[in-house]
Amino acid sequence: MKINELVHDVKDGIDDAKLKVVDVVDKAELDKHAKELGDAAVGAAQSLAEVINNGKNNWNLKRLKPIFLNDLNGMQCSRLVRIVEREKKFDIAVCEGSIGYWDTCKGERWINIFKDSVSKFGLDFYPNDEVNFYYVDPTNKDSYIVLDEYFDRLKQVRVSELQKIAQDLGAKYFRVTYMKERTTLSKKSANGKGSVHKKGNGSVQLNATEKKYDRMDIVAEMSFPGHEPVMPRVRYLKRDPNILNLIEMRMDPKGPVNHQTLNIKLSSSSGLKETDAVKVDMILKSLKMAGNTTVSSEVQNEAKSILEYEINF
Repeated sequence: MKINELVHDVKDGIDDAKLKVVDVVDKAELDKHAKELGDAAVGAAQSLAEVINNGKNNWNLKRLKPIFLNDLNGMQCSRLVRIVEREKKFDIAVCEGSIGYWDTCKGERWINIFKDSVSKFGLDFYPNDEVNFYYVDPTNKDSYIVLDEYFDRLKQVRVSELQKIAQDLGAKYFRVTYMKERTTLSKKSANGKGSVHKKGNGSVQLNATEKKYDRMDIVAEMSFPGHEPVMPRVRYLKRDPNILNLIEMRMDPKGPVNHQTLNIKLSSSSGLKETDAVKVDMILKSLKMAGNTTVSSEVQNEAKSILEYEINF
């Protein structure tokens, strides 16, 4: 073999080796890029799944409005509260540990407390903490009265307070009479001369408002031996001017009182005003929970109700 041919063969062998090396390097590079692309695709998919999951969680939080124990710090409870059983829709990860939830109707919000979490709110419920609607006691923001008994309960505690006031002031006798007004607008005729409202022969039409009572019940009556007065602690009637004036006069040694009769309007110390009652009725109606009467009608009845307080010293 000639030397030139030998050199040529060696050169060809080197070139083939180079090609194989380049081919191996190219494949390794391709594998590397493929892995990088695969990792990027996996990462993008995971990021997309995370974004979707976070969006779903945020949507559930806005939709369900769960309340957690940490939310109670500084939180003001709604005046209307409902105790409910825990629903299955709250058995999801984002609601884990929830103790209740907010609900809204036409801008009015109220708290729904899960029955199994009532104790965590630190609230008192009268007569018990069963599944029901409750409204806040006007003298204690942490105390709630079942809505069905709200007005009867407040009447009862105010009568009891009048009894305790009589006892503390050293009364010898007191009586509380519940009276419900019936107001009618009647027309009366009167005869007279020279009236500016004279019609024909001098007959005058007068519009007069008459107050009568549909109901009068003695709800408390008691006698005592009597004693020197001590300052009573007043809770439900602490803003009633007639009660405050009675206490002031009885506690004044220079101006003794022997007998007093007061009329106390229940609406003046009520915790539910008519504007609030309309909102409660709206909520009950939206939940299809309205009863055979309305809260508004109960407020109107209370506005016509009086406690006549007669006391002797």
